[in-house]
Amino acid sequence: MPSAKKQGIITFKVDAALAEAMRRVPNRSEFIRSAILMALHSVCPLCRGSGILTPEQRQHWNAFAANHSLEECGECHVMHIVCDEVGDPAVHR
Repeated sequence: MPSAKKQGIITFKVDAALAEAMRRVPNRSEFIRSAILMALHSVCPLCRGSGILTPEQRQHWNAFAANHSLEECGECHVMHIVCDEVGDPAVHR
C-alpha cells in the first residue's frame, strides 16, 4: 500500500565547518528533521520567530504587560510570565 504522505526535498547551504560536523551525524536527514521540528515548536507565538514586534504587536504586548511581569522560576531558573492580578499561578511541573 503506498504511503499517504507526500515527501519533498529542501536544500540549504552551510559553511564548511557545519558541513564537516554534519558528516559525523549517522542519520543526517532524521537529525535535521528533528531539529527543525523542535525549533518550530519553540517559536515565539507573538513575533513568530522574527525577534521583532510590529508597532501593532507592541501595542498589544504593552497592554498585556501592564498586568503581567517576567520572573525567574526559583526551581528551574527559566524566565516565565506571571499574572500580577492573580498572583503567581505558575506551578513547576
